[in-house]
Amino acid sequence: MKIGVIGSGIVGRTLASGFIGAGHDVKIGSREPESDELTAWKDKSGARASTGSFADAARFGELIVISTLGSGTEHAISLAGKHNFKGKVVIDTTNPLEFPEDRMPRLFVGWNDSLGERVQRWLPDARLVKAFNIVGNTYMVKPQFPGGPPTMFFCGNDAGAKQTVARLLSDFGWESVDIGGIDGARELESLCILWVRYAIQMKTRDHAFKMLRK
Repeated sequence: MKIGVIGSGIVGRTLASGFIGAGHDVKIGSREPESDELTAWKDKSGARASTGSFADAARFGELIVISTLGSGTEHAISLAGKHNFKGKVVIDTTNPLEFPEDRMPRLFVGWNDSLGERVQRWLPDARLVKAFNIVGNTYMVKPQFPGGPPTMFFCGNDAGAKQTVARLLSDFGWESVDIGGIDGARELESLCILWVRYAIQMKTRDHAFKMLRK
């Protein structure tokens, strides 16, 4: 597939490299598409890698990944052009995090709403799936743990889109668990806070979630 990535931070670059490794063509969208950081990423990633504006990446992608800071997601979508998302599978990796001084990170939306649901409202014609938001970037692609493949929970309203994302998760080395509609993003975004709390408490980022069942 052609995959457009909205956001050029470490999450966006990590996932983009993973998609290229799985045989896809990827364009990262950024406010600074010719930055030294992105130029180095392109040089390392080869012919399947390219960069452009947010709108360029959204137009390019048959599938689009949103990997912006939670606070900047709405503006990035606006810059990308909402019409460029119409009918496409969109993976929302974002978390609505804010970082109060001298306090634990927290969510700026939750319980009765989620950033995932807001993204779906901003993009009503997109086939949105929430995924990749419950683990650090180090383990997003081909995670290796002693207990076997970790679990990536995901959610969305479109069954076909979720099947596509489940296949991509399998390619990336994840066990995937569908938890239902996009309102499940409320729980997934809370899981991000649990992941962060454990990281701070134990001073490690080497962890992921695992679903155990009979």
